[in-house]
Amino acid sequence: MTDPINPGEAPQPAPAVPPAYQAPVASPDSFPGKGLGIAGLILAIFIPVIGLILSIVAKVQSKKVGAKNTPATVGIVISIILIVLGIIVAIVIGVTGAALFGHIVEVCAENGPGEWTIDGVTYTCK
Repeated sequence: MTDPINPGEAPQPAPAVPPAYQAPVASPDSFPGKGLGIAGLILAIFIPVIGLILSIVAKVQSKKVGAKNTPATVGIVISIILIVLGIIVAIVIGVTGAALFGHIVEVCAENGPGEWTIDGVTYTCK
């Protein structure tokens, strides 16, 4: 088919959509989950469980748009390390407390009610 304005020429394709009208592309500075990843990283240091949750949510949001979220990844790692260290410390404190309490019970069972000083330590048994 020929162009009625310019006979003998083939019709021209429609012009491309100008760049101003194209869908916006997420820039590396503004992608979903960036702020949440930073918040998760900070909270990972002070409240590891909440930091872990926020960092995972931020990582998932960023992954959906194909963006890399380093703060969220670091927040996940730090949270996991601090949670594991917290569990280890809690176990050590629990075992130490149980051993100490067991020793007090043993002293009271051997000596009966009263106040006893053994190796410079005073025990009060009821």
